[in-house]
Amino acid sequence: ITLFLDDLQWADAASIAAVNQLLFASGPLSHMNFFFLGCAREKDSATKWSNAVDILVAGGIHVKLDCMDEHTLNTMVSETLCLSPRLTRPLSNAIYHKTKGNPLFVSQLMRSLNKECLLRPSLSRRRWEWDTKKIRSRRLPDDVAIFLTDSLGELPDKVQRALFVLSCFGASSESAFVESQGLDRNILKNLEIAVAEGFVDKINDQYRFAHDRIQEAAYNTTPAHRRCIIHFKYGIELSSLLIGDEDVISSVLFTAVNQLNLGGPPAVQDESHYFTAARLNLRAGKKAMEMSDYETAYSYFDSGISFLRKKHWQEHYALSLELYSLAAKCALTNGDHTSLKFLIAEVAAKAHFFEDKLDVLYFETCALAYSSRLAESIEKGLDILSKLGIEVQGTNVEARVQETKDLLSSHTDDEILNSKPMTDSTMIIAMKFLGKLETGMTLIMPKSVPYVTFKIIELSLTHGMSPVSPLGFGYYGSYLAKQGNINDGYHYVKLALSLLDRVGSRDSAGDIIALCTQVKTYVEPLQAALEYHHE
Repeated sequence: ITLFLDDLQWADAASIAAVNQLLFASGPLSHMNFFFLGCAREKDSATKWSNAVDILVAGGIHVKLDCMDEHTLNTMVSETLCLSPRLTRPLSNAIYHKTKGNPLFVSQLMRSLNKECLLRPSLSRRRWEWDTKKIRSRRLPDDVAIFLTDSLGELPDKVQRALFVLSCFGASSESAFVESQGLDRNILKNLEIAVAEGFVDKINDQYRFAHDRIQEAAYNTTPAHRRCIIHFKYGIELSSLLIGDEDVISSVLFTAVNQLNLGGPPAVQDESHYFTAARLNLRAGKKAMEMSDYETAYSYFDSGISFLRKKHWQEHYALSLELYSLAAKCALTNGDHTSLKFLIAEVAAKAHFFEDKLDVLYFETCALAYSSRLAESIEKGLDILSKLGIEVQGTNVEARVQETKDLLSSHTDDEILNSKPMTDSTMIIAMKFLGKLETGMTLIMPKSVPYVTFKIIELSLTHGMSPVSPLGFGYYGSYLAKQGNINDGYHYVKLALSLLDRVGSRDSAGDIIALCTQVKTYVEPLQAALEYHHE
């Protein structure tokens, strides 16, 4: 299998991570029938080079391609014009003097020379001919980007406009997409002219810039402040298509929101559009989270927050709370503790009710635990649970064990497995705190773990099953096994694994499977006990 990716310098971190996973997760590439070839421009002031590309390059063979030398350039010109290298050498020397062998510069210059009749076919001589003196005297900029900009400036205004519109949406766009937006009635006609001039390629009904430098040049034909306004305008127009077919919505959502964000708050001319942009960023961020791309999701939530106005906590409370809370979740997942602290502080200061702060407070306890500050994490979790009226401390473990046994004796396994799901949002987040306490206390306060375990089981049987409930039953089975009651312990870890498949969430699956497997190995053959590790 061969995979070729061009222009890697523009790739985002999530795309590079996916390629890294594909290349290196299954062991050395020498053991795989897989060939990957990636091309990226060298670092320069115009290129936003991703650090992730450096990591990708470090894992493979790095081949640097320089500009063509005079001999190579002459060979290319000779083959292009179907003439012997001896005849094309004066022309190729002149072109090399102007371009220093830059392939893009060479191809664009030859097109330009042909257009100006400095390089033309001769019917009488039946070959190409040129005026070397005029070519050498032709003044050209040193930078290929400036040359491309000048070349674009020679096109009709409507064609330049069409190229700019295309550049706003990236390196390529489907013709149906461009036409369906109603952005410009004659855009396809004008793009065909650009195709004929060699600035754009049309492949399978898709318009694609012949080179990313051409896209940059087309994009820079419009001043920066004007580009922002146009991007935002396109984003608003595209957002009107986010109704109806889910497939259409998914394909257009990110494009629309990216256009809004490229415009940014300074481009907003209608006050109602601030709310629209923030709401659409929230929607795009949720979609990115569903795809497990938390870095991109965070960027959407952060952009959504930037569109909120000064009194947003009073005028758009629900939207503000959700944006900040989900941004905090992504910041935690991405390991961005600086942003997490800011987001937590903002919600803690502006949220109207204590229950509205629970999500970010949970993320804070997680961040403390991940930073090896388990004691602080546990203390904070206990304090929050206490404010919710849930106490998990105790002095008599035997009494709590008996209470739990009595409670479980009144429920059959089928009744537990078919219990209603937990619907109380406060109890659901309280269970998350209990689950985090359980894993933290196991490391530094093992004697307190049973009290948390019994509270999880009690709340699950009283209020319904949550994603944390299987963890409680797993720890209960483990506790019984440690006390020497292997059979009962085995019974409850099997119940925990069955419950894991019923609750509809795998948030705690790793902890539950690892915990339960330890007990299963005392009863089942090792091969059977390790069944879940294949997941």
